[in-house]
Amino acid sequence: MDTVTKPRQSAERTVQVNPVTTEIVRNSLIAVTEEMKTNLMRTAYNMIIYEALDFTVGLFDAEGNTISIGLGLPMFIRGMSDTVKTKLVHFGAQNIEPGDILLTNDAYITGSHLNHMTFTVPVFHEGELVAFSCCMAHWPDVGGTLDGSTTDIYSEGLQMPIVKIYRKGVPNEELISIIKMNVRLPERAMGDFRAQVAAVKTGERRFLEMIHKYGRDAVVGGIEAIMEQSEAVTRERVRQFPDGVYEAESFMDDDGISVGRRVPIRVRVEVAGDRMKVDLTNVSNQVAGFYNSGETAGRSCCQVAFKCLTSPLDMPINDGQFRALEIVLPPGRVVSAVKPAAMRMWMTYPMTVIDTIFKALAPALPDQVIGGHHADLVVARVNGRRPKDNAFYIYTGGLIGGGWGAKHNSDGMSATIAINDGDTHNGPSEQVEAKYPLLVERYALRTDSGGPGQFRGGLGTEQVVQALHDIRFSSQMDRVKCKPWGLFGGLSGFGNSVALHRFSQDKEQHFPNGKAFNQGLKPGDAYILRSGGGGGFGSPLDRDLALVERDVRCGYVSKESATTHYGAVFDAGGEKIDVAASEARRDMMRRQGLPIDEPIAESDVSVPVTPGHDHRHHELEKLTEEERVALAMSGRCCS
Repeated sequence: MDTVTKPRQSAERTVQVNPVTTEIVRNSLIAVTEEMKTNLMRTAYNMIIYEALDFTVGLFDAEGNTISIGLGLPMFIRGMSDTVKTKLVHFGAQNIEPGDILLTNDAYITGSHLNHMTFTVPVFHEGELVAFSCCMAHWPDVGGTLDGSTTDIYSEGLQMPIVKIYRKGVPNEELISIIKMNVRLPERAMGDFRAQVAAVKTGERRFLEMIHKYGRDAVVGGIEAIMEQSEAVTRERVRQFPDGVYEAESFMDDDGISVGRRVPIRVRVEVAGDRMKVDLTNVSNQVAGFYNSGETAGRSCCQVAFKCLTSPLDMPINDGQFRALEIVLPPGRVVSAVKPAAMRMWMTYPMTVIDTIFKALAPALPDQVIGGHHADLVVARVNGRRPKDNAFYIYTGGLIGGGWGAKHNSDGMSATIAINDGDTHNGPSEQVEAKYPLLVERYALRTDSGGPGQFRGGLGTEQVVQALHDIRFSSQMDRVKCKPWGLFGGLSGFGNSVALHRFSQDKEQHFPNGKAFNQGLKPGDAYILRSGGGGGFGSPLDRDLALVERDVRCGYVSKESATTHYGAVFDAGGEKIDVAASEARRDMMRRQGLPIDEPIAESDVSVPVTPGHDHRHHELEKLTEEERVALAMSGRCCS
């Protein structure tokens, strides 16, 4: 049976709401979720939380509706609310008591993977349930396989059903011991466990302080007033969109199992009056590989796109902003997968679903959408043992940011995290080198990666990381061949890519579909992550030549690309563009139908290694660390 989420009619409010108090409540809700974020970051043990910010916190009303979310991950705009509601149904309100803390990582409830542990505290006032405080955060390890692909949920780690991890304020030590037994680094897991508990208890405490200060009726009534106002704003903005039915199609490279078999993403958007309906019926069925996500992720795709178009800066994020949105999502799709579908890389496909919703609406809203973006977290998964003490470690690296699509009046953003993760940061190179036996040789913008256009797509990045000790490396990216598309004559950006450079070899080892599983790296070897660029907007032949000249000077665009895609002709010295000659060349290119876009093709991953360095005869064990590092770097692009 299809899942249809329909707009909800506003409930009649019986409490008289003071607008001044309501505005104070609005800002207090934002402040509470920001404090929850801060406390989690200050107390977490793993870098993926306190540096990368791979988490989300939020406050929810007594029915589980979103009151305020502290981003975090935009894709949990729906996931935490649905998780709170499922916990509420599971236990029943009458069986939830003060001091309880509810926990689950059920991928089919949260919509994501098992690494996301979601803690929820019920908030009681004078014995009555009035709200929930919730925190989802990424644990680097929850058991399961570290390397290779997975084809069902059972191989991906510990599945924690909905449980009371605390009962009436007392920790459930038996359940905690189950968690400890199933993770490789229990002391770090328990550090993040305590940090999440601190975050949700902060939300509980601050919410009750609001009630004590302003009264429960004022706070609860103010929250409903905020939701109604949010609903009114979004409905008015939807009314400004042209009515009609809009469709678009895009593709993922493959699911990691059926290599080379593209996975279709088809969306249908209907705008009628003050409502919008997004139909994901024709998105691909769930796949054999681990790129599936649950229903809440599919619904989040629609809500993220809807909020970007209707209320991108309106705070707090609350359920009122989505009452004008209807979602059609049958079960069993890649964004509504059912058990036992593998979910480890849950975040990858939803990003392209959002991009495709924008693509569908481009004819109707050309000044409100952007070209395709790199749409992948470009993750490195590294594990090994530290040389100094042989201690096992897990590092979730990459997250290097890439190019976003251009829009009608400006270039795309460069080196920016994909839309799934919003506030997520890359791991600082200094932190990486301090905590792991790794050396970041290079972290730079990727020339020519942004799609050519009147407004150029943002640039992707390149990160070269050398192993200083034996490590195992995996990376599972997509949109390598199905590159970020341009709009209205703009060209595609580069796709994502991954490569390895072995210490004893002159050439890089490439992985054409972006999946590098369980690769062993020795000291001096390096893994290389390259994120894609954004799609361009408008014909590159209409780009201001002064901007083309600046792009070449800054290294964003090569002279070859400036000539081939933008029609630039440089003077004899090669530094300045000859405007008259360039305009003549552009006229000729227009008549010939140039430049030509090829959005689905091999991404440009051919990066030559500096010739003349044959290290095959060096005996690694006889080199000092300084000599080895120098030799390794001299054989790559970082010399």
